[in-house]
Amino acid sequence: MAALCEIIGWTGAFLFILAYFLLSVRKLQADGIQYQLLNVVAAICLIINALHLSDYPNFVTNFVWMAIGIFSLYHITKRIKAKR
Repeated sequence: MAALCEIIGWTGAFLFILAYFLLSVRKLQADGIQYQLLNVVAAICLIINALHLSDYPNFVTNFVWMAIGIFSLYHITKRIKAKR
């Protein structure tokens, strides 16, 4: 179980870095679904790892990050539906 949690944690770290890199080279947009999904999935991975390690500051930070991403996804999809 420890090895799986570590793999999940490293996956989350990789996805955060990938999302930021793609945003920085303008392959993604901050108000795009793909960028927000990468952030949400990365945060979930790091939440799992933080819980396994009992790392509560990391848990709270990533939980808030995930909530912001979900909030953004909600508003993005709402905006897309309104344009239809």
